[in-house]
Amino acid sequence: MREGFTTGTCAAAAAKASAIFLAHGEISEFVTVKNLEGREFLLKVFHEEQNFFSVIKASGDDKGDITNGIKIFARVEILEGSGEIFFEAGEGVGVVTLPGLKIPVGEPAINPVPRKMIELAVREAIPEKNIKVIIKIPGGEEIAKKTFNPRLGIKGGLSVLGTTGIVKPMNEKALLDSLTLELNMIKSLGFEEVYITFGGTGEKFLRRIFDLASRNVIQAENYIGYVLDEAVRLNFNRATICGHAGKLLKVAAGSFNTHNKIADGRREALCTHLALAGADNELIKKIFNSNTTSEAIEIIDASNFNFVWNNIAKIISQKCQERIFNKIQVDAVIIDNNGKILGKSVRN
Repeated sequence: MREGFTTGTCAAAAAKASAIFLAHGEISEFVTVKNLEGREFLLKVFHEEQNFFSVIKASGDDKGDITNGIKIFARVEILEGSGEIFFEAGEGVGVVTLPGLKIPVGEPAINPVPRKMIELAVREAIPEKNIKVIIKIPGGEEIAKKTFNPRLGIKGGLSVLGTTGIVKPMNEKALLDSLTLELNMIKSLGFEEVYITFGGTGEKFLRRIFDLASRNVIQAENYIGYVLDEAVRLNFNRATICGHAGKLLKVAAGSFNTHNKIADGRREALCTHLALAGADNELIKKIFNSNTTSEAIEIIDASNFNFVWNNIAKIISQKCQERIFNKIQVDAVIIDNNGKILGKSVRN
């Protein structure tokens, strides 16, 4: 299936075209940008009014992407001084108004990876000077009403997102088949234990935590239950799940498909375990009203209830083993956005 480009990749391409125009007076028809792993993407760009450049977002075969076909605009301006890049939210780009997200309050909702991709792209044309990058997405404010942005306190439009620069189309059967193939490969290499995470960032942290260089790590995406079932079928004797609290709290609530359209219950699970641990109503209310899991983590970190994460990790382990009728041992490690261990079940 065809891959597409994230809004972050489109913004980086439009910003690079603008930087080339500003530095050299050239109007580009195509530009090349890179993701943080060095993969290159060639995108078509358009010269627009007020010297903005735009890219039409193409989501490939991901039919559920509501931003498919929209235009992402960027314009670069040179400021006095050198060494920094500043971002401005134009029409249709949201602004962060609540704490707990990856971007500080008051900043445009342009996530860290897209910011870095934009910076790398712009610096190819304008290496040193202070730069302001204006991103706009006409119609973005209306489209954002169909996203989680209003609930997250992102006001005025869409977020500029992406971690790999590409949109991978969702074909469930193909994905599940590929997970089975990967587990078969791991088993055929002689491994009896499989390490499970949810995505690329989680795998990076998992490998660091367990000092792993081996091939027995699998990215389950949202299909943690399926991977556990297949691990049992293939006669593994142990599984260790390592993932962000936002995903694993869903498992603690009994959900084994963690896609946000299917499962949530994160705050409810966290509040329940805080109550069981003796937290007062004030703390529980703060958690229940928290904007994101990351904000909840910060609230708990400021309390005396950090031990609750170990309790939750044990419940995750228990829930997983109940699902597979205790046929293999399952351990859980809960981490935050930076890969710090919040809680873990006991490994024998």
